[in-house]
Formats: sequence, structure tokens, C-alpha cells
Amino acid sequence: MEHYVCRIPTQAEMAVRWDRNIASAKGDKGNWIIWKEETIGQFRDGLIIPYYGFLDGEAICECTAAVSPLAVGDPEGLVDGKTAYLSAFRTDREHRGKGYFSALFRYMISDLRSRGYERATLGVEPQETINRQIYEYLGFTEHIKDSQDTYPDGTVISVRYYAKDLKA
Repeated sequence: MEHYVCRIPTQAEMAVRWDRNIASAKGDKGNWIIWKEETIGQFRDGLIIPYYGFLDGEAICECTAAVSPLAVGDPEGLVDGKTAYLSAFRTDREHRGKGYFSALFRYMISDLRSRGYERATLGVEPQETINRQIYEYLGFTEHIKDSQDTYPDGTVISVRYYAKDLKA
């Protein structure tokens, strides 16, 4: 991992990564195009903090921390001055299982702690049992609530939300 670096990207680096995500999306890319504009705008406005893992200068994995209720659809219990909501956990297929995302996750949690955050939350669809097991392994064991989220195209999904204490 000597050529691997975790850091907050620039808006230009985000645009490049989003363009790759859009290009690789299956089917209708409309949601992804909207999410790109929303995410870059939320970063510009200080509502989120994106975290990227760069291998040889190319972003290969990512996660986002929403630090404002304005960046989350149903923010109650999920984000406030001491709680960050985590989303968009993505690693390029060819780099999965090699420890890159784990390093990025540790970097992100350390950065959030240094900014004064004491808790992190995330959501998972109930049928995503493997992701749920990973999140539980990472310490997200406190169930907060069940809710629904709506994609830009109108698709409605069920989501279970969990929390993790960040206090060392």
C-alpha cells in the first residue's frame, strides 16, 4: 500500500470519480447524474466531507460523512453537531478485499474524531445482509430507526439505521 493515500478530495477529483461511477452504472444513469451534482454542491457548501482512497493517484474507494442535517433526507437521530451520517461506501471491484477501504474507514473515523464528532451513523437496506454484517463488525450495533428513502427517480427503499460511538 505504499502508493495508497487517504484524504479529502478536491471538487475536480470528485467530478472525475463521479464521472467514472456514472459511466459504470447499469441501466438508467439519471439518479447518478443528480447525485453527482448534489454531492459536489453539498461539499462546496460545507454540508458533507467526502473521503477518498487514492492508489497511484487514482481514486479507487470512497465514503462520505454528512455533517449537516441539510444533507440528509430524514436527519432525526442521524446527524447533528456531534454526529456524522456516513454513506456512499464504494470500492472499485478490482480493489475489493485488499484492505484499501478499511484504511480509508480508519482515516475517516480519525478525522471525524479530530473534528469533535462523538458518534457516527449509517443506513443499510434490510436485504443487504453482507453489508449489515460488515457494519456490525465495524461497530455499528445500536439500532436507531427504520425509515424509507426516495431516489431522484422516485424509487423508494427501506433503510435500517445504526450508530457507532466514536469516543476513544
